[in-house]
Amino acid sequence: MDLKDIKAIIDLMKKNSISEFELERQDFKIRLKRGLNGGPVPVQYEEGPSAVAPVVAVPSATSSSALSAAAGANAELEIKSPMIGTFYRAPSPESVPYVEIGSEVNPESVVCIIEAMKVMNQIESDVDGVVTALLVENGHPVEYGQPLLIVKRP
Repeated sequence: MDLKDIKAIIDLMKKNSISEFELERQDFKIRLKRGLNGGPVPVQYEEGPSAVAPVVAVPSATSSSALSAAAGANAELEIKSPMIGTFYRAPSPESVPYVEIGSEVNPESVVCIIEAMKVMNQIESDVDGVVTALLVENGHPVEYGQPLLIVKRP
């Protein structure tokens, strides 16, 4: 099963209001579970002893109510962790970080990776703006809902 198949399953889950999905075949197992209000989708993926974890894009925990509450000009919003895991600023130790203070982001911008259960989850911004603060050190553990960085809206 590849990432395209996983995305198709996630789309079906959204369309049919399914909150949990699990599939197990020989050396392969996948479990998908949707958060409240169609929130983030943690993915567990296993395939054989030398499995390479897929990278899954996950929207941040910046809720629509937080976005509407901060709809005023120059509002600063926290981008929060949608899951428990390990925070990484770049895709690999040798790579340039996704964002720095002063970086411009948009709703599709990847701002970091959170590793959870050997799955590398790309966290996206959800808002347009400029990064004003980085709140977590690279390689440190994060909790669900923990602020990761602050974005100032234009």
